[in-house]
Amino acid sequence: MNEQTHSVAVIGLGSMGMGAARSCIRAGLRTYGIDISPDSLQALSEAGAAGVSRNCQDFAERLDSIVLLVVNAAQVKQVLFENELIDHLRPGTAVMVSATIAAQDAREIESRLADKDLLMIDAPVSGGAAKADQGEMTVMASGSDLAFKRLQPVLEATAIKVFRIGKEIGLGSMVKIIHQLLAGVHIAAGAEAMAMAAKAGIPLDLMYEVVTNAAGNSWMFENRMQHVVEGDYSPKSMVDIFVKDLGIVTDTAQSLKFPLYLGSTAYQMFTSASNDGHGGEDDSAVIKIFKGISLPEK
Repeated sequence: MNEQTHSVAVIGLGSMGMGAARSCIRAGLRTYGIDISPDSLQALSEAGAAGVSRNCQDFAERLDSIVLLVVNAAQVKQVLFENELIDHLRPGTAVMVSATIAAQDAREIESRLADKDLLMIDAPVSGGAAKADQGEMTVMASGSDLAFKRLQPVLEATAIKVFRIGKEIGLGSMVKIIHQLLAGVHIAAGAEAMAMAAKAGIPLDLMYEVVTNAAGNSWMFENRMQHVVEGDYSPKSMVDIFVKDLGIVTDTAQSLKFPLYLGSTAYQMFTSASNDGHGGEDDSAVIKIFKGISLPEK
């Protein structure tokens, strides 16, 4: 299929979804945007979308593929099944499920799509808003060869690297879950280190500069602890996202009878931050669970 004739709807125009949709537009795909936010719909329309709406059914019969970049499995199921989108898509339409969800949910969703002759790849993504906007997401995906072929124009437009984990639905989600274990622990460890520096009277901008030029650095430390140094907790990825993701990590580990020494602690840290009222702030706000320290303010 020629990329110029491929029609795709991106459902969920948050930080990642908006970037993915813009990347599809730049690649020449006929791109539709779906979201409940009028501001997001207007922004994508101004970026050159073929159409925008609160309801994907408005464009369903025109689509070759859809990309779901919503928050969780419940939202995926609501869009596809409760809102009856699957009854309006043409047979053979390919569905790229890119929310971070449990492997069991991915398998259930694929089974219900298959009943309607719809294809699916289980394709969680990583890279953050900046990479999504550049068309350089990392995709960890599983699914059939045919589903990958149908979604090739979208993958080429949105990803710098696509890891094909296998054909079995659920494998992509499992890899993302393990990745989120690392991501959550890295943020929590970074917050603990910076909080200790604050307690010891070390200027946080100095501590940040040392770590980012030394062996203790990580991508998550460098990215998220900069928010702490700047005192800016406007959400790029919220605390509550990691409450959700590390909850999935915890449930998955229990199903595998696998111990989580660090992951369980990170989960409690993010849950504590949410319980203290920081759930809607940037996930670096997990540092606010540490008492008796002074943090930079924007």
